[in-house]
Amino acid sequence: MTLEEYLRSQGVWHRFIAKPATIHTVDAAKVSGIELRRITKNLVFKVDDEDYALLIVPGDKKVDVEKAAEALAADKISLVPFGQSEEISGFPPGGTPSVGHKRRMKVVLDRSLSDLETLYCGGGSRDKLLELRVKDIVRLTDAAIAEISTG
Repeated sequence: MTLEEYLRSQGVWHRFIAKPATIHTVDAAKVSGIELRRITKNLVFKVDDEDYALLIVPGDKKVDVEKAAEALAADKISLVPFGQSEEISGFPPGGTPSVGHKRRMKVVLDRSLSDLETLYCGGGSRDKLLELRVKDIVRLTDAAIAEISTG
């Protein structure tokens, strides 16, 4: 099932936005004209050497590893290497959406994003962004909302 088929099957309002291929949020913001703080970094982390989590933070911030570990009630978390991320999420870095992953993961959404009605995330490939309602991301992923960003 494609990402679009998944979203339709869940009755989720969404909008794909075509753009030149990018990997980093700062580049996606430049080519799309969308504010960097509204484009998310969707990062796969290893949790206590046995599980995975997707951490969603604004494009203009970084994950605060200590705060994220606390939100996940984990002793140790670490960013999954770039090449391994696609195996876990089903999507390439730079195209990873906030929902619809190959493997079910815990999801933590940075509290600052919960104030937005919609946000933009990877659209399943590096040449698309996906606009979703924050409430749908939380509902589909059972996301925890916590302060997990810095900077």
